[in-house]
Amino acid sequence: MVYTDGSAERGGKGHGGWAAIIRAGFDIVEIHGGAKASTVNRMEIIAAVVALEILPAGCAITLHTDSKYLRNGITQWIDGWKRNGWMTVAREPVKNADLWRRLDTARDCHQVTWRWVKAHAGNPSNERADELAKFARHSITKGF
Repeated sequence: MVYTDGSAERGGKGHGGWAAIIRAGFDIVEIHGGAKASTVNRMEIIAAVVALEILPAGCAITLHTDSKYLRNGITQWIDGWKRNGWMTVAREPVKNADLWRRLDTARDCHQVTWRWVKAHAGNPSNERADELAKFARHSITKGF
């Protein structure tokens, strides 16, 4: 089980943080990081990318996210983007294409089930991922 979240300041732009909680049996690993200039959508994707990249190849993973952008992007839109040369149906370049490509590669190493969870609805692992993403964002803001 993996729970991910992203955070960014100033209406979704500015300093950003991401986090993932990985649960395997009785083991729990929490990872987080951030960037000085980012968006909440980039942080949401990065959280999933890093979680999938650090797991050994061949894992069966249920990845939980409160981002419909992440879930829809990876389950509904990405194949069309790839067919269209990383262009949207409106013939615009796909935003965050660098991260979508990295996520596409990372997911191919595993069997991933993508689950959307409602944010701030009391799911302990989702709430913890939110706390860690905000901590990471604040760490970037404070300079440590």
